[in-house]
Amino acid sequence: MSPPLDPVLALAPRLPSPVWRVDDERLAGRGVELRLKRDDLVHPAVPGNKWRKLAPNLRAALDEGHARLLTFGGAYSNHIRAVAAAGAAVGLGTVGVIRGDELARAPRNWSLARAEAYGMELAFWDRARFRETLSGLAEPGTVRRLEERWGRSYVLPEGGTNVAAARGAAEIVAELPALGPGDVVCCAVGTGGTLAGIAAALPEGARALGVAVVKGARYLDGEVARLHELGWGRAFANWRIDHDHHGGGYGRVPAGLAAFAEDFEERHGLAVERRYVAKMLRCVYDLAGGPALPPGSRVTAVITGPPDPV
Repeated sequence: MSPPLDPVLALAPRLPSPVWRVDDERLAGRGVELRLKRDDLVHPAVPGNKWRKLAPNLRAALDEGHARLLTFGGAYSNHIRAVAAAGAAVGLGTVGVIRGDELARAPRNWSLARAEAYGMELAFWDRARFRETLSGLAEPGTVRRLEERWGRSYVLPEGGTNVAAARGAAEIVAELPALGPGDVVCCAVGTGGTLAGIAAALPEGARALGVAVVKGARYLDGEVARLHELGWGRAFANWRIDHDHHGGGYGRVPAGLAAFAEDFEERHGLAVERRYVAKMLRCVYDLAGGPALPPGSRVTAVITGPPDPV
């Protein structure tokens, strides 16, 4: 008898994702090699680190007999769209709690409209209620109140980051053989889950560099350390977060960053997502040849998602 079909693998992700080498004289002149881990190609509707982080949580939701995923996000959240698409694909209902009650009365933007097209129920909360609920997700009373409204649900935090998600992100490293001293795996950091998983999985000598896309987000260092303690029972000293390339804040793309992304696209034929990926790549170029990325470094930059539609 054939084994039962894994409904998560039935989503047909394109794994392992390819690795592309970037030939750029600006980096070569500083003795730095750049590779792109094309996780944006993993799945058309659940791309990049969203797939990595969601897959173990989807399995847990199904194994525990849940019929619904409930999660949180902003008006243009990649995570909200990914949960909506993944839930529809494996037969789970989805609820997205969206930051900003004023959005309930506004026309749906392309991101929220896409989530609704996958069958997600959207609820629009004022920011104070949204923050209060997120901060209390570990408390039984908070989950009970959510389930009084929507029924028994598998609850995911904003961005989908939890220990299971970090462990899913660790799979990226398994697809990068022969890492060692001189290797740096780099990713954008919104909530810390992807960086935590990568750092925990690296072999001795390799390092992880995260690039915060949120201004004033020093708390992310503590979040990565917390995930390591919860998920692996130890600390790791092989990672750091750069807090100087956020571009002015989450979702902000200043003119200089946009110009950098456009130039990269012209040189290398790759469309660059602006809110996460462009900030990460700009950081790599700025640090190349310096103490953080000295000559002899081989940087593998994880492309966590495609550009937003025009």
